[in-house]
Amino acid sequence: MSKIIECVPNFSEGRDLSVIDKITAEIKKVKGVKLLDVDPGYDTNRTVVTMVGEPEAVMEAAFQAVKKSHELIDMRKHKGAHPRFGACDVCPIIPVSGVTMDDCVGYAHKLGKRLGEELDFPVYFYEYAATSKERKNLAKVRAGEYEGLEAKLKDPQWLPDFGPAEFKPAKGATAVSARDFLIAYNLNLNTTNAKKANFIALRLREQGYPKKDENDKPLLDESGKPVMNPGLFKNCKAIGWYVDDFKRAQISINLTNYHVTNMHHVFDAASKLAEEKGLRITGSEIVGVVPKEALIQAGIHYLEKADSCAGQSEAELIKIAEQSLGLSDVVKFNPEEKIIEYMVKESKGLVDKTVTEFNDLLASDAPAPGGGSVAALCGSLAASLGSMVANLTYNKKGYKQYNTEMNEIAKNMQVRKGELLHLIDEDTNAFNIMMDAMKAQNAAKKGGDATEIGKADARMYEANKYAISIPLKVLEKTFELLPALKAVGERGNSNAVSDAGVGALLVESGVKGAALNVKINLMNFKKEDPFHIETVSRMNSILSTLDAKVNEILEIVEKKIAG
Repeated sequence: MSKIIECVPNFSEGRDLSVIDKITAEIKKVKGVKLLDVDPGYDTNRTVVTMVGEPEAVMEAAFQAVKKSHELIDMRKHKGAHPRFGACDVCPIIPVSGVTMDDCVGYAHKLGKRLGEELDFPVYFYEYAATSKERKNLAKVRAGEYEGLEAKLKDPQWLPDFGPAEFKPAKGATAVSARDFLIAYNLNLNTTNAKKANFIALRLREQGYPKKDENDKPLLDESGKPVMNPGLFKNCKAIGWYVDDFKRAQISINLTNYHVTNMHHVFDAASKLAEEKGLRITGSEIVGVVPKEALIQAGIHYLEKADSCAGQSEAELIKIAEQSLGLSDVVKFNPEEKIIEYMVKESKGLVDKTVTEFNDLLASDAPAPGGGSVAALCGSLAASLGSMVANLTYNKKGYKQYNTEMNEIAKNMQVRKGELLHLIDEDTNAFNIMMDAMKAQNAAKKGGDATEIGKADARMYEANKYAISIPLKVLEKTFELLPALKAVGERGNSNAVSDAGVGALLVESGVKGAALNVKINLMNFKKEDPFHIETVSRMNSILSTLDAKVNEILEIVEKKIAG
């Protein structure tokens, strides 16, 4: 799986579009980054910029954008309605795919360090990147805003995390964070009544709604604040309003952590609340973009809700999510324009080719793809067959007692299939990295000094390690398919048992094929090298049991076929 992060820097300029154009031009210059959105606000005098891409590329783009903002924005002249304390006010890093929140904390700290040291101004961390509990809340970090920043920097409790504890009048300060992805999500109602929409919204949102006495007046606590009934969902903000463009009321929702509360959670609950009020949720819309995983979660949810096997392809799960959530209710939903991972995909890889195109390329004189990519393909096909048998078993007469197990196997095999498909392209990418390193090494040996040669040798060493790591992943991930294949062979639909056997044979080919690629690249390492020793140990631990496990499955298959 590719590593993708989102970065949403907010710049303290929303009126002079030429300034914003120059800042965003720096982002566009960086390869591997896609600029998704530029949203200037006149009254706030603030522009929210959204970009996505590979982590290192995104961090470079963010640095260059902040650097340019310091050249063009003078905080001494800035006025605006939105809280702010710097030319680049905040710069959050958000995980999208292939990265964890801990990864993003690391990226945020790395970016903040570079900003503070190279641009010579104060940088603070907040939310998940915060270095103390006191700094977790952005409001506290930014308290006093720009006008209070000079005094704040003199307070020992508020020394910056990086950069000088010195007031830079033109630049101000920047707050860098790691945070969860925010999904902006609207539910459409078959009414024009905004009050009814807001009634539902208040019951959905985490903050909840005011308790009332017998006279329908809000209850107040000792401090005079309203006593609240808790809402249904954490990490959910919601309000009801009327949208003139659609001639209907909507519930506008921000989901600040879709892993906790996803779109399908609020859609189902809102549908029930609407029905109680004699209303209906006609559909919904995603404002902006959404991570692929959020839609896959929804697709799985609705398949399981319908007592159908959820081990379906990515495309099928997204289609189910679209249909179940009514995402094309007011505006046609286009996955290519709404799903981040699809938007940043720049070129077709091997996995996007037809079977004929892949085979033609494989049969050509091109050195890649080769046996490593084919080994990964074998693994992905084995996973697909495992999912197929599980799907053909689910809810079938005589097999319903295995529904839970088969559903989990099918879902897991779909995930494994995706991982191994990714490794088809990654194997070829690893080969190309090694070739580039080899060229650099040869060039250094011809005309470089000892330092250049040393750097080239180190690069070649790491490239060789990477070239081994991919087939080793293929080997291990393919081997891990065998327990599921055994399960579907033993308890799966007997009419599809041969497919479990073919899956086992593909595992054997994939593992042994990947092992050959590991071995040939290990020739570049001395046997006493710790990396060589560890790699051989990992590989042999699998190869030593592979044949027995495969044969066990084949025996099960043969017995079932024989009756």
